[in-house]
Amino acid sequence: MPWRAYVRKATEEGFRVFSIWDPERIPDDHREEVARYSEELLFTDFRDVAGLRRLVAGTARRLGVAHVLHLGNEDTQLPVCEEAHAHGLALNPPEALRVINDKTAMRQLLRERGLSPVRATAAASAREVRSLLSRLELPVVAKPALLSGSRGVRLVHEARDLDEWEEQLADQRYTGPVLIEEYLRGPEFSVETLTAQGTHHLVGITSKRKTPPPGFTEIAHVHPASLTEPDRAAVADLVVRFLDEAGYRFGPAHTEVILTADGPRIVESQTRAPGDRIHRAIALASGYDIEAAMFRALAGKPVRVNTAHRVGCVSFFQLPPGRLVSVEGLDDIRALPFVHELKFPFAPGDTVPEIKNSGSRHGHVVIDAASEEEVDRRIALVRSLLRATTDAGLSDGSGGTPQARAGLG
Repeated sequence: MPWRAYVRKATEEGFRVFSIWDPERIPDDHREEVARYSEELLFTDFRDVAGLRRLVAGTARRLGVAHVLHLGNEDTQLPVCEEAHAHGLALNPPEALRVINDKTAMRQLLRERGLSPVRATAAASAREVRSLLSRLELPVVAKPALLSGSRGVRLVHEARDLDEWEEQLADQRYTGPVLIEEYLRGPEFSVETLTAQGTHHLVGITSKRKTPPPGFTEIAHVHPASLTEPDRAAVADLVVRFLDEAGYRFGPAHTEVILTADGPRIVESQTRAPGDRIHRAIALASGYDIEAAMFRALAGKPVRVNTAHRVGCVSFFQLPPGRLVSVEGLDDIRALPFVHELKFPFAPGDTVPEIKNSGSRHGHVVIDAASEEEVDRRIALVRSLLRATTDAGLSDGSGGTPQARAGLG
């Protein structure tokens, strides 16, 4: 399921691209461009894993492809990689993808290798968690082992907190394994890497700003993160050692780390480029295009990472949930010279949902600045221009009324 930018940048690097998508998943604004840059655009139901594997194998044999590269969501990465591996076309051993993307397998690998110690207990399903709580030091973080995007992640202080968590998992139709972990305290960062021929190149470290517990939805990303050199080195070294132990050989990885009082601890990792428009923040800060670099590396060219000379930020709006009555100021925001992208997906009459995970946020703005302090000032200016009214009240997009504004997010 290659996004349109991937297909375009792969062809610009000289690759012939054959794309596979689920017709129910491909966004309407992607279909035409993916088809334009692909020599073939093939469709299959990704829920039919056996059918997906047959299509991958059959297409590879029919066209004589050199590589099978999965660039989409983690839920279908492993079967595609297994099929590619069976035909000698995989860029990574399947086990590497499993131990990175599966949170339980990741935690087990780290424990076995003596890296990033975190107390954790696995359960086959959410139903088993209640019986485990009495044996754990509370609070703990409960999370599904096979989901991403903050879906189903919740801080649990007592048994009754599990009620809403179980409802969240039901909303996601998730019935799989879960992980119960100690609550890690400290600032959180994402570490972007690009691996080529088994060498892991640090693209950069991004600071995260999140909603307060019990949820942990990301509401801003600032790149590069403001870290001391010892902390930066410790975070980067941990991630590189983890990817080495996992056996990761090629591609981007997005690894989330909390810097605790006892040192950095890995939260989770995914074998893909960063989401949430983080790649745009990186490009604004350093001019580095991690997506294009991936295909240059696949073509055998050396990986050369740029140094950041500015600060890029992705900030998400937070409106009171309810029916949107009116919105003003969007054109004024777009006219600001430091605004490079603005998404506000609602029109008057639309329902603005409660923010429960990354998929329910209320749009975003991407900006650049000379410093993190200037980022804060520019986001404050954006907020002063946005006037959105729901039937719950007037908001500036910060999660409260103009008289009670929240922090950057």
